[in-house]
Amino acid sequence: MNQSSQKKRIAIIGGGPGCLFVLKNLIGLKARFEIEVFEKSEQVGAGMPYSNAGASMEHITNVSDNEITPIVTSVKKWVDTIDEATLEKFGINPEYFTRYHVLPRLLLGQYLTAQFKLLRRQAEDRGHILRVHTDREVTDIVDLPEHNQVRIEIKNGTLKEFEAVVICTGHRWPKINEDKVPGYFDSPYPPSKLATQQNHPIAIKGSSLTAIDAVRTLARANGTFEIGIDRRLRYIPAPGSERFKIVMHSRNGLLPAIRFHLREPRLNPDSLMTAEQIRRNREENEGFLSLDFIFEHSFKQPFRKRDPAFYKRIKDMSLEVFVETMMSMREEKEPFELFRKEYEEAERSIEQRKSVFWKEMLAELSYVMNYPAKYLSAEDMLRLQKVLMPLIAVVIAFVPQESCEELFALHDAKKLQVVSVGSQGTVEPRPDGGIVYRYTDEQGKFHTVRYQTYIDCSGQPHLPLEDLPFQGLRTRQSVSQAVLKFRSANEAGKCIKEGGDQVFQNDNGDYLLKVPGITINDHFQIVNEYGIANERIYMMAAPYIGGYNPDYSGLDFCEAASRCIAEKLES
Repeated sequence: MNQSSQKKRIAIIGGGPGCLFVLKNLIGLKARFEIEVFEKSEQVGAGMPYSNAGASMEHITNVSDNEITPIVTSVKKWVDTIDEATLEKFGINPEYFTRYHVLPRLLLGQYLTAQFKLLRRQAEDRGHILRVHTDREVTDIVDLPEHNQVRIEIKNGTLKEFEAVVICTGHRWPKINEDKVPGYFDSPYPPSKLATQQNHPIAIKGSSLTAIDAVRTLARANGTFEIGIDRRLRYIPAPGSERFKIVMHSRNGLLPAIRFHLREPRLNPDSLMTAEQIRRNREENEGFLSLDFIFEHSFKQPFRKRDPAFYKRIKDMSLEVFVETMMSMREEKEPFELFRKEYEEAERSIEQRKSVFWKEMLAELSYVMNYPAKYLSAEDMLRLQKVLMPLIAVVIAFVPQESCEELFALHDAKKLQVVSVGSQGTVEPRPDGGIVYRYTDEQGKFHTVRYQTYIDCSGQPHLPLEDLPFQGLRTRQSVSQAVLKFRSANEAGKCIKEGGDQVFQNDNGDYLLKVPGITINDHFQIVNEYGIANERIYMMAAPYIGGYNPDYSGLDFCEAASRCIAEKLES
């Protein structure tokens, strides 16, 4: 038997950050593998967020070197190796660059690509076989359990078979009205499509990081930023863009929170909630993991030592009361007034190297509960979606300071506005172009506003099972709809009466809630409708696992998920 045939043959579909971390964890194992990577673009490592598909020169990351799980070398060490032309292009001075600085997104993409090359060298040195195919889009995946193989089909018609497949296809924004309705964009990506001059108000849905991406691109296409004699940034509209204006439509009328100093080392999931604690809590709760337990144990308790005054303030609060208290403090202020105060708070945090502890703990809570969220009851998942996630979405976005300064300049120039549209606001595409936005504001006044240009910046949508692009997995029923069980038939009945069309009753009489995407287990293996985990196929693509992983984005998620997958592939 030759060396190649002794190794487990693994295909990784998608060559972005998810693939990068899968490779890192696989090649560090004792077992040896034959791995083939299939990436539909020319660049490996960067993925959508850090390549031209998701970023332009004006876009920056919201994480720094000290927050990124090490791959091969640190960002700081890599920056020291960059050629002068690249440093000048991105405005980086290595003498002043520290582990706490954020990078331009395209430059971070180059770092990830460089790490991919280093991993490739490591793989070869450690006895693995690694083949990388760029410009190779995988169009279908078919499980062949009778042969203990998985067949993939490449766009050119080539068929290949492997013992295991890891799907790391990353972000996806399906086009629904874009290219059909003039002036309608289903997402702001790639940003190059927005870089046009527009002499009219532009509607943006959302006000978080995705929306800020669009704002930075639109601003440059319609004017320039200049430093005034008072050293404040100013926005100067271009000739022909006098009527240009951006209106951000936010559910709660809020801008996201701002980057502050984060402690080192960062917490890991086990430091807040161990696997044994999860197991015991499930045993005590009919197999369900209690959201109240997570909130009490993994959020409140750390404040006992770190911030006793804050703990005393919140110790008797329920989840709902805590969120209402935190949101009301924000909603009482005008968006940009609050934004400026948080900017000042964040600046102090960075200067003093002192964290804003409750915000950091909320970010840690979101990360920690992501992995075991599949064990929540349907009732708790609905609470999580309706109550906690809106606060998390606002507080842990961590807008970089440079982006904040541009938003201030645009607002001062009366070129940027944030309006609250609540949860009932609607967008009606117009056949002749643009949209009509209908919403009721905080004062109860109903608005109907027509816009020539509309950009949906609400972030990566949770995609349903039917949108999974690999037909072979659907037609052979290798995948199944993600669901959560209700603890109470009465609560399920209430949801149905309130129009809950995602609630149904199975043959056993249990009430189930459909959640976005497909069923996966703790090792990210796909699971069929009979509850049987597939030993050959792993799903790490964010759009299709949002039902069981509510906070699924970021490099830290890629690291955690890939570690679970690698451990299973070695067993």
